[in-house]
Amino acid sequence: QVQLVESGGGLVQAGGSLRLSCTVSASGTSFSMRRMGWYRQAPGKQRELVASVTANGTTNYVESVKGRFTISRDNAKNTAYLQMNSLKPEDTAVYYCNAVIFNWPWGQGTQVIVSS
Repeated sequence: QVQLVESGGGLVQAGGSLRLSCTVSASGTSFSMRRMGWYRQAPGKQRELVASVTANGTTNYVESVKGRFTISRDNAKNTAYLQMNSLKPEDTAVYYCNAVIFNWPWGQGTQVIVSS
């Protein structure tokens, strides 16, 4: 059973920074071969993909976070990261990571609250 564990969220003032981590457990997950993404779901809204990184390191971002968020991965640790800078109140959401195609079971996510 693959398990995704997200961490690093918290309460931060606008303009602040957070670094999220996501570790994928269980052997044979082929983590290093998968395009990984960070998603977020704000209250009353659908889950959206905000950043992704391919197996070879190519990154992609939704327009609203470009220049502020940086996604990265460490294949040796089966871990993906999301560095979030210049946070805004509209970034408030529960953040999840998962493979972009053929998702694994979702983890519990990590809550990010940005106060104005």
